[in-house]
Amino acid sequence: MTKPSILDLPQESDFVRFSADFGQRFIVTVDTEEEFDWTQPFDRTGHSLAHVPRLAKFQQFCEGYGICPIYLVDFPIVSDPRAVEALGDAVAHGRAEIGVQLHPWVSPPHDEDVNEFNSFAGNLPPELERAKFRRLRDQIEQTFGRPPLIYRAGRYGVGAATAEILCSGSIAIDTSVRARFDYSSNGGPNFRDHPIHPWWIDRRNGLMELPLTTVYRGLLRRWGAWLYPAMWRVPHLRGALARAGLLERIPLTPEGVTAPEAIKGIAVAIKERVPVLVFSFHSPSLRPGHTPYVRDAEGLDRMYDWWRAVFATLAERGIRPTNVAGIMGGVEF
Repeated sequence: MTKPSILDLPQESDFVRFSADFGQRFIVTVDTEEEFDWTQPFDRTGHSLAHVPRLAKFQQFCEGYGICPIYLVDFPIVSDPRAVEALGDAVAHGRAEIGVQLHPWVSPPHDEDVNEFNSFAGNLPPELERAKFRRLRDQIEQTFGRPPLIYRAGRYGVGAATAEILCSGSIAIDTSVRARFDYSSNGGPNFRDHPIHPWWIDRRNGLMELPLTTVYRGLLRRWGAWLYPAMWRVPHLRGALARAGLLERIPLTPEGVTAPEAIKGIAVAIKERVPVLVFSFHSPSLRPGHTPYVRDAEGLDRMYDWWRAVFATLAERGIRPTNVAGIMGGVEF
């Protein structure tokens, strides 16, 4: 019997069905991770955690909109007492949820060389990937008092053994697939042809894939799956097509995507009947200077304004927020 793999494309029968009253909903996921220089080689110790107290402000901001964020935390974050100070009460009372994000280069046991290939956890020997996942998963449960039910591989780096490892750790949802992106040139997975609708990776063990939402928009969008990747050697052509309204790729994130662009992407996702719109960003963006997307205080203000505009649009379109518990409760088995 073939083992289930997140890398495999789903069949039509694999897509998750939701109850009629579930409708279309959205989640906010936060890649809650250490700060490091994205332009430098990976390093086990060359990071900081100065933004962690800022998580409390973002949590309060989301609560004001009735949104339960999902914080996908890695080992440096869960090891910092300030993370519990910022999020512990919200998690304990169901105003936030905690999941797993595995950055292998900073997650024990440290038995591999630190390099780009090994920065994708799915490239590690399965025994080592499993050991890192279990150590992190158990630390999260011990720290926050609740077992995590959702997982995202750092750098979206799932592999052939990841699904089995997640099932053994009682994970219900994987959200590592960044549909319509290809990381194979750096040694990572290729999600170019993966869909944006959730599907069962392993129905028997209750493991669902909830891909990050990325849409193609424009007059040529029906051909986006092959046309957009074909232009990788001429990125200026991608820009020209986007400006002409012919074809653009829009991931639902405030990082590198303007609010008007995101609102257009939301409209496409609604039209395509995506049951769960998955938004994401990196937590170091909450403090200026730690990601390429938020360089100063004005950049941080723009990011919060982005969320305000997006939340207002979702409310106007009748797209309600949900969380892991809500998603699993809406599934028709």
